[in-house]
Amino acid sequence: MPIMQVFLMEGRTEEQKAGLIGALTDAAVESIGVPRESVRVLITEMPKAHFGIGGKSAKELGR
Repeated sequence: MPIMQVFLMEGRTEEQKAGLIGALTDAAVESIGVPRESVRVLITEMPKAHFGIGGKSAKELGR
């Protein structure tokens, strides 16, 4: 059973996250031949203030 964990900065819509889950599931099914129902995708959203890029938070950088 493949388990994929994705960390994202907050701000994506429910539809975008659902699309990502679908695309990652499709990729696992196609690339390693696992049954669709065995694929697990975990999305962890992070506040922009908790995501660092080059020594500054994404919030500070306006991302």
